Amino acid sequence: MIIFKDVTKVYPNGTVGLKDVNLTIEDGEFVAVIGLSGAGKSTLIRAINKMHPISTGTLTVDGTDVSKLTGKSLRKLRRKIGMIFQSFNLVTRTTVIRNVLTAFVPDLPLWRRVLGIFPKKMRLEALEALDKVGILEKAYTRVDQLSGGQQQRVALARTLAQNPSIILADEPVAALDPVTAKVVMDDFRNINKNMGITVLINIHHVELALEYCDRVVGIRAGQVVFDGPSSAVDKTVLASIYGEKNDEAI
Repeated sequence: MIIFKDVTKVYPNGTVGLKDVNLTIEDGEFVAVIGLSGAGKSTLIRAINKMHPISTGTLTVDGTDVSKLTGKSLRKLRRKIGMIFQSFNLVTRTTVIRNVLTAFVPDLPLWRRVLGIFPKKMRLEALEALDKVGILEKAYTRVDQLSGGQQQRVALARTLAQNPSIILADEPVAALDPVTAKVVMDDFRNINKNMGITVLINIHHVELALEYCDRVVGIRAGQVVFDGPSSAVDKTVLASIYGEKNDEAI
C-alpha cells in the first residue's frame, strides 16, 4: 500500500510540484495519473521511490516512511519498486538479454559485476521475463535493432526481473505510435491482472487511461482534483483537471 499524507514538494527554485496531497494506492490496483504538462504527475510518481524527495508530509510504502530512507535501506526499497521511463533507458549497443540481466547486478558479488558473468539461474529468469512480455525471440538481438515499442517491452522485462511488487511508469507510451502504445498498455494490464503487481502510470493520453486503468487520479497545479473509477470520468471531470480548454485530454 502507498499512502500520501499531506505531502508537499517544493523544488529548490521555488516551484511547487505537489501541494497537500492525500492519496492511498491499494495493493494490486492499476491507477492512471493524468493532468496537464507540469501539473505534478511525474513528481507524484517519482516521490514514491524518492527520486524526488518530498518537502513536507508523510509518504509510506508498505508501512515504511520513504523520506527517512537512505543508502542501503533506500536501495532495498527501490528493488521492489520497478521504474519505467519514456526514454527506455537501455544500453542500445548490446543485446536484449544483457539489458534485462542488469536488473540482477545489485545481487552479484563484485567479481561477477566486474567480469559481467551471470549465473545460469539469473539468465533463465531474464528469459522468463522476456517471455512474459512476448519478445523472447529477441533475446540475443542488439537493442538498437528493435522498434521503440520493442525497446519499451525490454525495459518492462528488465523491471519484471526485479520481481517488484509495484511498477511506476512515467509516460511509458508517449514516444510510441497509437498501435504500439496499445500493445505496451496490454502488457501493463496483463502484468497487473495476472501477477497482482500494483501499477501506477503517469499518462498523457486520457483515452488510454480510461480504457486500461481501473482508477484515475487527476492532478492540477500539484493538487489532486479528482480520484475515482475510470467510468466516472466525464467532461466535467476533465474540465476540472485540464480547464475549459482541455485539448491535451483528447
